[in-house]
Amino acid sequence: MNDGADLLYTPIRELAAQIRSRRLSPVKLAEISLQRLDTLGVRLNAVVTLAGKQALEQARAAEREIAGGHYRGPLHGIPYGAKDLLATKGMPTTWGAAPYRNQQLDYDATVVRKLADAGAILVAKLSMVELAGGMGYRNADASFTGPGINPWNPNFWSGGSSSGPGSAVAAGLVSFAIGSETVGSILTPSSFCGITGLRPTYGRVSRHGAMALCWSLDKLGPMARSADDCALVLAAIEGVDPEDPTTLPIPKRAPPAKPRLRIAVPKGAVDHVLAEVARNFNEATAVLLGLGQVAFNVPLPEFPYGPVASTIVDSEGASAFYDLIESGGLRELRAESDRVGGYGGAMVRAVDYLQAQRIREKMRKPFLDLFQRYDVIALPSRNTVALPLGIDFTKAYPELDKDRPANFVSPIGTMIQVGNLLGLPALALPNGFGRESLPTGLQFVSAPLQEASLIALGTEYQKRTQFHRRRPPGF
Repeated sequence: MNDGADLLYTPIRELAAQIRSRRLSPVKLAEISLQRLDTLGVRLNAVVTLAGKQALEQARAAEREIAGGHYRGPLHGIPYGAKDLLATKGMPTTWGAAPYRNQQLDYDATVVRKLADAGAILVAKLSMVELAGGMGYRNADASFTGPGINPWNPNFWSGGSSSGPGSAVAAGLVSFAIGSETVGSILTPSSFCGITGLRPTYGRVSRHGAMALCWSLDKLGPMARSADDCALVLAAIEGVDPEDPTTLPIPKRAPPAKPRLRIAVPKGAVDHVLAEVARNFNEATAVLLGLGQVAFNVPLPEFPYGPVASTIVDSEGASAFYDLIESGGLRELRAESDRVGGYGGAMVRAVDYLQAQRIREKMRKPFLDLFQRYDVIALPSRNTVALPLGIDFTKAYPELDKDRPANFVSPIGTMIQVGNLLGLPALALPNGFGRESLPTGLQFVSAPLQEASLIALGTEYQKRTQFHRRRPPGF
């Protein structure tokens, strides 16, 4: 489409230089983004609410400020979208769920306020899986806006629960978006949609004003075109917030100029994955060999990661939505499994929840010890490309079940679970394509507050590969 889309695929630093020098109008950029969101975004089920008049007013204000010599930084005048679990004054905040579709919150989430302070322009609230997936959905059609559609192939899912941010960034509707992750909801749509997503350390970004699903795991982070774009957004939203007592002070540590990092590839990283996932990961490790010291077949500590994560998410999610569950409001949810999913969480015994938290703490030291030996763990983001629409997730890609031992535990799932249980930062980035023109993804995981290493490694990888510059046909 010849509608200015090239601008929304342009790296943020390049856009910022054009805006600062007044070669590019923030108003024009916002108008392009709004027009694409209103046409293509709706087609992808990626949009809940357009900011419209409010966004254009902000863009005009940005243009006046810049003309007057008040330049706020690299996000000034840049259009972005927010996952619709972030409070925004003057706009609905629906949490992706029919019972809340008219909900109005009379304040801005801290992340939204910080981005406004940085001069970024909120152009849309973006769709999400209802209640961020907390009720246990098993099908992509789990939002009142419909299933998130993948721009690379409309027969496939964009991924959850940050489905709208994934689609909107991949389709060039916004320059970046804010997503959230409890157990995989930034990494999954980033992988499925071929974009770059950063899950920050737990506590690095304030969650004040964000819907709580699982308060001991929830995190907010940027989803963008590149590692460098994510770094710019993180710099604007991180830091201590009195409204969120879990927030952490940020260490003032510059990333290494040339990341000769110690990189661990877990044992079994490409066991029982789709062939294209294995092929593209193996090709990615060949690139990593030129960027650091790579150790293969590194064993991960053994713990019951899945049961621990599900017990904590189920019980905290049931507590967060206890009134909805007790009132019978789950009946209004779109996904059939979500209409009953909260009841099981409400029945989790206190002793089981506490035991899960005890085991969770036992995981910490073995992984911190592992990060004494290695700076980054590298593995595929997901074991498949995007899942097809219209079927339960368990029925997708049955070839993965062939010859898979009953006791097999994938390190991919393990690192998503433990990464969130321990609040570890991770960077997901595209590393190639597979069947049906769908992207595959690569993830880097590091010790807490070591995002600088992830971003430096991701930036060097993207300089050598260019997958992040690819665009879905027709967008």
